[in-house]
Amino acid sequence: MTTHLITGAGSGIGSVLARRLLDRGDAVVAMARDAGRAKQIADDFPGASVIVGDLAQPGRLSWALSKQQLPDRIDSLVHVAGVVDLGDVADLPAALWEQQLAVNLVAPAELTRLLLPVLRVSQGQVVFVNSGAGLRANAGWSAYAASKHGLKALADALRAEEASHGVRVTSIYPGRTATPMQERVHQQEGQAYDAERYATPEAVVTTILTALDLPRDAEITDLTVRPGR
Repeated sequence: MTTHLITGAGSGIGSVLARRLLDRGDAVVAMARDAGRAKQIADDFPGASVIVGDLAQPGRLSWALSKQQLPDRIDSLVHVAGVVDLGDVADLPAALWEQQLAVNLVAPAELTRLLLPVLRVSQGQVVFVNSGAGLRANAGWSAYAASKHGLKALADALRAEEASHGVRVTSIYPGRTATPMQERVHQQEGQAYDAERYATPEAVVTTILTALDLPRDAEITDLTVRPGR
C-alpha cells in the first residue's frame, strides 16, 4: 500500500487530495495543528491516520513527531498547508512576516528534513503545493510571495540534493483556486468572492496525482495550473 503524509488536509486542496487518495485505496497520514483539529480530520476521513504538529512552530516539529507513531514507510510527503496575510511592505508588521515564513517555508523545510530518511528508503516523492505568487510578486503580496519564492528555492535545491537517493521533488503552482483561503484573500482585498471564476480544488488535485503517479522513468519538476474559465 502506498502511504502519503499530507499537511493542510483539513480543507481546500488538501482535503480533496486526502479523499481522492483514500478512495483509491492508498494510506493517508494527515498532519493537524492541534488535538482539536486532529479529531475533526479523523472524523472527516475514516481510515486516515492523524498526527499533530504545529507548522507555526517549526522548531517544535522534531519533538512533536518523536512523541507519535509514524508509519515505517512513507511514499510521498505533500506540503499543502499555508497561510496568507496581505499588506504593503510599509504596513505589514514583523509578526505577519514571521508567521507566513514559518508556516509556508520553514516548516516545510523542517518537516522534509525530518522525514527524508524514510523517503530515501522508499525512493519517495516530495510535493510542494506552491502558488502563482511563488513565480511573481504583486503589490500587497510581499510576505506571502517571499515565502513562496523561498519554497521554490527549497524545492529546487532539494531536487538537486536528493536525486542520487532517488527522491523526486515536484512544485505545483496553482493560480487562484476556489478554496476557503481564496475566500479569505478576497475579504482582505475587499472584493466580492465568486468561486465560479476560479479553478476547483479537484482540478489542482488531479495535477498533484499526475505527478505522484508518473512512472519512475520520468519526473514532473514544475507544473503551473491556471483557472480555465
